[in-house]
Amino acid sequence: MVERNRMHGALAAASRLRLLDALRASDRALDARELAAICGLHLNTVRFHLQILSEAGLVRSEPDSSGSRGRPRLRYTATSAGSSAPGSGEPAGYQLLAAVLAAHWADTPGERAQRAESAGRATAKQQGFAARSSTHVTTEDAVTQVSALFAELGFEPEIAREGDALQLRLHACPFRAVALEHPEVVCSMHQGLLRGALDELGASATTSSLTPFVQPHLCVARITPSGGPSPTTRPEPVGVRS
Repeated sequence: MVERNRMHGALAAASRLRLLDALRASDRALDARELAAICGLHLNTVRFHLQILSEAGLVRSEPDSSGSRGRPRLRYTATSAGSSAPGSGEPAGYQLLAAVLAAHWADTPGERAQRAESAGRATAKQQGFAARSSTHVTTEDAVTQVSALFAELGFEPEIAREGDALQLRLHACPFRAVALEHPEVVCSMHQGLLRGALDELGASATTSSLTPFVQPHLCVARITPSGGPSPTTRPEPVGVRS
């Protein structure tokens, strides 16, 4: 029972599931730096999570035998327990249902993107942001609240500054499998949720298009305060290419 609880605890964090998925998918052992690059995580974060996965018996490590000087790097592989442990993806039945609904939501990708963004905006109205907002909400305050909303959805959000703009960096999309197949639906819905929440909060901000999968497990939205540089053309719906 103790070992089972330890395994379940190790699998409770999305970042550890991403690391385990990366090791499962690799045909060779990977070191911490390689895993950090694949999963879009900080090196120290990767080392912390690998220690927990190792203690739970889900991964094993071995010294790098390349013969380089200094302390040898450790390379990691998934153990048999790690390979058979529950994965980070949704159940296959859920993925199939979501993919079918996304594909048939409208006739064309452009129409699906527009409907999905509208649905995201409608969802934002249901979150009660307007009732919570004060008479004046700064862009930073608004993005912080929106970040918390995406965290509740299962993302691992991170706020970063880019000149006068803010980035909302969304790690570990919980809908990744369907989003890769139908970004015009999943990513457009998230874009609508982002824009709708900012509107509901009363933040005077211009949001550029959400850019999905700038890295395998990272999407980025750029939020520009009023008066800052904004796109010269209206962005295309997410996931729709001309």
